[in-house]
Amino acid sequence: MTKSFIEIKDLSKKFVDKNDDIIILNNVSLKLPGNNLLALTGPSGSGKSTLIHLLALLDSPDNGSYSLISSENLFSFSEKKKSNYRKKNISIVFQNYNLISDLTAVENVMLPNLYLNIKKNDTFNLAKSLLTKVGLENRLNHKPAELSGGEKQRVAIARSLINNPKLILADEPTGSLDTKNAENIIELLRNFKNQDSLIIFATHNKSLVSKSDLELTISNGNVNFK
Repeated sequence: MTKSFIEIKDLSKKFVDKNDDIIILNNVSLKLPGNNLLALTGPSGSGKSTLIHLLALLDSPDNGSYSLISSENLFSFSEKKKSNYRKKNISIVFQNYNLISDLTAVENVMLPNLYLNIKKNDTFNLAKSLLTKVGLENRLNHKPAELSGGEKQRVAIARSLINNPKLILADEPTGSLDTKNAENIIELLRNFKNQDSLIIFATHNKSLVSKSDLELTISNGNVNFK
């Protein structure tokens, strides 16, 4: 493998259900290389979404450290610092798209950079370019209700790319799509990988795993390369 892009040490996470501890992650230590499309697989309820949320800094572990390129432990950041770091370095693609219904496709894509106070005209041009790259140059001014499921997910992918993130996390991004659209979405993600980023997508679909560079499996609190 190439140089570590992400390093996780002794990562643990549990939930309490009716006074019983449910171990989701059990002292997981991993080094993940960049410039890869990585598939995260495992049974339903195994913790794929939990790991995605931890890497996105949307949840906190019971124990462990997590660094992205630098040696800083991102879990040690304050909530405000985590939020600012996430805006600049991490993007998330959700299964249900999470588009704002009142905004057009291009406005949805522009949104992350507007939060970063980047000039509106520059942001518009970049959003338009990204939508063109995902094949939606003729749908810029359509709102989510006017788009198909595959088109909505393409908008979501374009939005995830606008801040040039180091890490793109996709939580079951094809779960609501038919086979053809699912394969197209994973191929799009593959087209956008580069030396300065890592793309991780969680999936139950074994046919999509073959399109990834690496497979990471999660089961019984353990995470390993397959």
